[in-house]
Amino acid sequence: MHTEKTQGVYIFQGNTLLVPETIPDSKLHEPLPWEVIQDLEALEPISIPGISGDLPVGSVDLAPQFPIPPKWRKIPIRHVITLMTQGSAPSRSGPTDPIFRAYHSIQWRRESRFCGSCGSPNQDAPKELARLCSVCGRIEYPRIAPAIIVIIINDQGQALLAHNKQFLPGVYSLIAGFNEAGETLETTIAREIREEVGLRVKDIRYVTSQPWPFPYSLMLGFRARYAGGSIQVDGVEIEDARWFDRDRLPALPGLGSVSRYLINQWLSGNFS
Repeated sequence: MHTEKTQGVYIFQGNTLLVPETIPDSKLHEPLPWEVIQDLEALEPISIPGISGDLPVGSVDLAPQFPIPPKWRKIPIRHVITLMTQGSAPSRSGPTDPIFRAYHSIQWRRESRFCGSCGSPNQDAPKELARLCSVCGRIEYPRIAPAIIVIIINDQGQALLAHNKQFLPGVYSLIAGFNEAGETLETTIAREIREEVGLRVKDIRYVTSQPWPFPYSLMLGFRARYAGGSIQVDGVEIEDARWFDRDRLPALPGLGSVSRYLINQWLSGNFS
């Protein structure tokens, strides 16, 4: 569906964003004018409601076999975040919110075609971002999985950075993990740090958050102080972890991520 009072439209194909070649990297987070879908044989976008009074955006989910129009380009959505922030400090979230909301919603719609209770086909709810079962009336909302990410600082002002098996070679980031049922966020932080690197922490402080639709996360960023223990990596997720000084750092996560934001805050001296 499509109304006049909208921000525009995002076009996705799987985990990639599609834009005309004329769109610069710095504008990738901005929705395209509605007229561009005429180049895509007038596909009908889905209207994604805005947040806190913001105008809604449209999202188009192209089938994998759909041909890309001439003079358009495909960009992996993870790479979009880095391209948008090249040469600037990563924000907490800011301009990435509409595109994250649109991408998250498209993924969720793709995977919620049928009711989780009776298996009947779902349809879009008329007045909210939800799926409605056509038979039993069950309502399903987009899935959001809370996850913590934390920068740990010791008494020498060093930060703990870790290499996860899923990272590119040489890249180090922060300890992170999903909140489990019955846990407070502080409990999750203490458990993840203990399990992955064998340390204890204190003075846990919330810093910022970021929607991270890979696939359904809300990243909640914290800082904490080292309280004891020696580094013992689990060998399952974490291959290596070390204390780093500000002037001797490994390769870091890309700009635009909450992990890089927390690291940059430490590098700037904001976390003592």
